[in-house]
Amino acid sequence: MLVGLAVILGACVSPIEQKAPEIERPSSEQPSKARGRPGAKLHVELGTAYLQAARMGVALDEANAAIGFDPTYAPAFLLKGLVYAEIEQFEAAKPAFEEAARLAPGDPEVNNAYGWFLCSQGQEDAGLQRLEQAARNPYFSSPGKAWANAGLCLLRKKDDVAAEDRFLRAVAQDDRDAVSMYFLADINLRLDRGLRAKQWVDTLMNKRPEQGVDLIWLALRIERKLGNDDAARKYAEKLRADFPGSIEYQNFLQGKFE
Repeated sequence: MLVGLAVILGACVSPIEQKAPEIERPSSEQPSKARGRPGAKLHVELGTAYLQAARMGVALDEANAAIGFDPTYAPAFLLKGLVYAEIEQFEAAKPAFEEAARLAPGDPEVNNAYGWFLCSQGQEDAGLQRLEQAARNPYFSSPGKAWANAGLCLLRKKDDVAAEDRFLRAVAQDDRDAVSMYFLADINLRLDRGLRAKQWVDTLMNKRPEQGVDLIWLALRIERKLGNDDAARKYAEKLRADFPGSIEYQNFLQGKFE
């Protein structure tokens, strides 16, 4: 956790005065006697499906309907924030996330989503605090997602060492986490640890037969760094064959590898 401790004129904070982060089960899993809760949950479930299908207008309607049924249901405001963030209406997203966090300060799903939103808006320290709170919550079913988001947030702060630690935690939770493995390879390449970078990129390629331009370009640069000319040439040919118009292939032709 990123915790600041101020000591002024020799004063100290007693253990009783220190407030530990709240730990809650996800609000969607908690029982409630609120009359409108069943309707709110149904609308959030529908809205989440519409969000995943990129039907943003309908997803927003479902979020608002859920709030109408139960204005104390944090996932309804979380859904609203996610929709607004997805369509880049960040000023509208922020109060929705804030209300979700006010209603359920220890909800790991809220802290994960709101934490990443804060990171994406340049508030990395505040975002990291929420992400790590979510990752350490024993009730969170997807702690790897929060660790991966924390890694991405730390990359925004250009802290490769701390980011590597969070990505390693993410992969420990989910060994299929392609995003974390990609950035572990990328970080190790930047830190001149070519063999370790190659191990990560090879692992990722074995787990994901479909290989995008980013992954091929990274693998090419790693093999080139290691002096494996034949392997680098193979990836260059794959770039030419599959992504001839890509920026990565143009960089290869121009000798821009950094």
